[in-house]
Amino acid sequence: MLKLHGFPVSNYVNMVHLALLEKGIAFEYVLTYPDQTPEFLAKSPRGKVPVLETPQGYINEASVILEYLEETGTGQSLLPRDPQARAYVRSLMKEMELYIELPGRSCFVEAFFGGTVPRAIKEKAREDLAGGFAALRRHGRFTPYVAGAEFTLADIVFLYSVDLASTVSKGLFGVDPLADWPAARDLLQRLGEKPHVQMLARNRDAARPAFVEAIKARLAAAAAAAQA
Repeated sequence: MLKLHGFPVSNYVNMVHLALLEKGIAFEYVLTYPDQTPEFLAKSPRGKVPVLETPQGYINEASVILEYLEETGTGQSLLPRDPQARAYVRSLMKEMELYIELPGRSCFVEAFFGGTVPRAIKEKAREDLAGGFAALRRHGRFTPYVAGAEFTLADIVFLYSVDLASTVSKGLFGVDPLADWPAARDLLQRLGEKPHVQMLARNRDAARPAFVEAIKARLAAAAAAAQA
């Protein structure tokens, strides 16, 4: 049986977790946090999650795991059959990861954990987020799903990238990228009503306070060490 190693506050872990649930694939969830021990680095070269444990070994990086789940042909397909349509979904996934999720992530320390992000990084994040959301507006269909009429992997990446990046944009830059974009807001609501999404949200919300406090404590310890 497959084993998903991760923790419920991680949006990348939740991408893979939701795909497994939606595809109806049997798996075991193994609560795992990022770790730099030699034992964990043997499974995940950067010590990150998610990690998917298969009978043949370990697979890391969320986007690669999502592709692997599709390539096995098990469960409901979350990619179209037509090669052109599959490429379109994959391009949306990559664009959201590179130009929305990652710029937002660069400011998570300040947006969610009370830390401080250097001004140059924030300015770049502001510019990248504006460009990323503009590209998604041009490229996505939202009829009603990101890539068209069917729920795909692009919607999973959308759900766990756009919401957090929008929170960063509103909190740090005073800009709501979804304010005049009802199709995107409606899709977030539609996805949020899926039973599996609601279950993962409950797990995330239950685990979040302790996770936030742990990160804040780590930041405070690092700041104290820097001043010593």
